[in-house]
Amino acid sequence: MAASTNKRADRSLVLWIVGAVFVATVVFSIFGPKEADDDPRPTTYNAGTQGLKVAFLLTSQLGYGAERATGPETWLATVDASKTTAVFAEPVPPVKDLKRLQDAVAEFINRGGRVLATGSGGARLLPGGETAAPTHVYQGLCYSQPEGPGSLARVGTIATTMPVRWSALGPQFRVEQRCGVDGVVVALHHGEGEAVWWSSPQPMTNGAMMENSNLKLLLATLGPAAGRTIIFDEYLHEQHETIFDTVGGLPWRSLGWQLALIGLLLILSFSRRNGPLRASVTLPRTSPIEFAESMGRLYASAGATEAAVGAAERRLLTYLGDRCGVAPEVLRGPAQGIGEVLQSRTGEDWSDLISHLDHARNAEGQTMTAKSALSLIQALELDETKLREKFAMRRAQTLRRD
Repeated sequence: MAASTNKRADRSLVLWIVGAVFVATVVFSIFGPKEADDDPRPTTYNAGTQGLKVAFLLTSQLGYGAERATGPETWLATVDASKTTAVFAEPVPPVKDLKRLQDAVAEFINRGGRVLATGSGGARLLPGGETAAPTHVYQGLCYSQPEGPGSLARVGTIATTMPVRWSALGPQFRVEQRCGVDGVVVALHHGEGEAVWWSSPQPMTNGAMMENSNLKLLLATLGPAAGRTIIFDEYLHEQHETIFDTVGGLPWRSLGWQLALIGLLLILSFSRRNGPLRASVTLPRTSPIEFAESMGRLYASAGATEAAVGAAERRLLTYLGDRCGVAPEVLRGPAQGIGEVLQSRTGEDWSDLISHLDHARNAEGQTMTAKSALSLIQALELDETKLREKFAMRRAQTLRRD
């Protein structure tokens, strides 16, 4: 009987909390300031899907004291650590202040404080915290698997994004939730206090707080509500470095030495013209016969007899098509057809031209000796010369008749 009564009480408590979340969401959506829903900043001022406004309002309704920290980390040393939970949701700690921030957070935890930190920036604030790229790329949310008997594992499966994974090792770290083999919820003890790291603030964002397991994870992380204050850090969500901070971090001494070295090289490389000006040498134009000889040597060194024969054949066929009026389909056909067309137009026998064209076509894909190739090229050129003479005589006779 007592067990059933406890179950009904737990069920009533969960229903009451879910109802409070729903009411807070509705009230804030009606009366809260309008902001773009695509605002990705996990701040308590952001009413969009990725903001933490609902979590901030809900904690005050559940008996916690909810506050915002809008200044530097000095507030960590002034609060009652044993009754305070500090929330660092995706902080962006300045590099020049990182050591001071780490010392302040470690001292706060050592005095009995609780810390909730998320993302790679949050891990850098924790003692010994390290993150790395996940071993598996998730396109959307990953659904975790609880590990161990801890309170953070007993909340069940959660849905979260996974931009990074926990990579630090040591007995002080205890992985409570994993996505695959990667830790996404990790608890660590330091001194009298405890810190909890999430891979991302997704479970406590406005758009995810309606999930029962996400709400349970947040409450288990924050600690008991009696007399506890939740302080959401807003200071580390903003950039506080000035242009002077950036310039001050430059290695000026090293830059000075490099500039001095560059200047010395410029001085040593300077030169001026000495002596009288001389006209540039004008190289004589290479004669055509030298070009022919150089091309001949090139063909000879490459053994390109086939290319030379092919060039002579194409030149003859081009002349037959352009000047003699032989149709393209005849030129692509057997050499006998070309001879018949020429015989019909000139009345002469062109059997030598037919033989030479057949020989040239049969030489394709074969290696000819230089002597054979030269003889065939000369024969093809002689055929072209005869054609030129024959058709020149025909044009002259036609002009005389006209």
